Amino acid sequence: MPDLIVINAQIINEGSQYKGYVAVDGEFISSVGHGMPSDEMLASATRIFDIGGKYLLPGCIDDQVHFREPGLTRKGDIATESRAALAGGVTSFMDMPNVNPPTVTVDRLKEKMHRAEMTSAVNYSFWIGASNDNIDEIKKTDFSYVPGIKVFLGASTGNMLVNSEEVLEVIFRGPSIVAVHSEEESVIKKNAEYYRMKYFPQPVPMECHPLIRTREACVESTDKAIGRAHRFGTRLLVLHISTKDEAKLLESGDPIGKKINSEVCVHHLWFTDEDYSLLGAKIKWNPAVKSRDDRDELRRAVADGRVDIIATDHAPHLPEEKEGDALHAASGGPLVQHSLLMMLQLAREGYWDISKVVDMMAHRPARLFGVKDRGFIRSGYYADMIVVNPDAETEVTKESLLYKCGWSPLEGTVFSHRIEQVFVNGALAYEQTPDGYVFHPHQVYPLRFI
Repeated sequence: MPDLIVINAQIINEGSQYKGYVAVDGEFISSVGHGMPSDEMLASATRIFDIGGKYLLPGCIDDQVHFREPGLTRKGDIATESRAALAGGVTSFMDMPNVNPPTVTVDRLKEKMHRAEMTSAVNYSFWIGASNDNIDEIKKTDFSYVPGIKVFLGASTGNMLVNSEEVLEVIFRGPSIVAVHSEEESVIKKNAEYYRMKYFPQPVPMECHPLIRTREACVESTDKAIGRAHRFGTRLLVLHISTKDEAKLLESGDPIGKKINSEVCVHHLWFTDEDYSLLGAKIKWNPAVKSRDDRDELRRAVADGRVDIIATDHAPHLPEEKEGDALHAASGGPLVQHSLLMMLQLAREGYWDISKVVDMMAHRPARLFGVKDRGFIRSGYYADMIVVNPDAETEVTKESLLYKCGWSPLEGTVFSHRIEQVFVNGALAYEQTPDGYVFHPHQVYPLRFI
């Protein structure tokens, strides 16, 4: 006897699109079928949810967010940012370790897991960060609950820049996924000093950001990381690819069949350096948003399978922290509430089809990381599902934002789709009504990795 049946759905899952239904028993999908369920099944259901031909997608999994807890909660926290994620159709996240104090010990991982258990609106997990002196902690980590090791090969928060070749070799020889922020620090420092002196005593214009954190800084670091991974047989994930040159280093194919995987973030698929003049530091990220040619090649790399997964690098800052020039304004921005809408918009514009969006934001993250029983609309899987109206627009307004920081670089953008309901672990967790957002009580869990 199903607790819930979703009917009249355009199910988009595993490369297919068809009119069908999904039956949910407790937290799990009990059956998926074409057309309408039997009269007997309908009669036995506790609740029937008719979505009237709208899309039904599996919940998105974002492998790279910065929800700012602990220590940076003036910008955001697990409660606020996970609610924004839920409204955006992201039903599971993997949070990064560069907080204060950084997540470089098992005890700090446990503290974050406990906090998420108490406050998160979606399913959760946390990366452990590498430093030059925490190898013993990494060896104690239970990677059935941790997606992998985050390694900064460029400057970052605290002591998390790893520049010891001995430490890097130990990390790269390990069995877990190694995810790298790939920018060559020596190149960045040299460029920063050049532009500081060039404009002194005036501020360095924001348009110089991609001239400081250049394609050369990215390509040199990524090439080194790939070479090291080949030598040691590492399961490498290159985060936030931002250049056409890096995209050309990547191979197409099934992410499970490749040792070297890559991620692209939605802002590198959306913005170009032409947007700095209008948006300034609102689109200042590390790695930098670069040229139109870079963006267009990254879009092609998504379409042809060289890039494996899509993420946000969601990293909120307060408006005052985004003030200043190219050397001083904070890098990062909030996007997790609109990442799915961005990808659906690009699908509407013909860059890929909607099945590609589902594959890159749900199926592939689940498969690459080995997320247990999530990422698909399948019998026996958790019922994490999104109802999307393809015929209703969404305008990004300041009033509609759920981020604690209260701003978005997308304000004023009108998307061609609307996220209307989100189910998490079989429960209706979020819905958009004529009166605004409604959040319903529901259970969330830590992600399991197999």
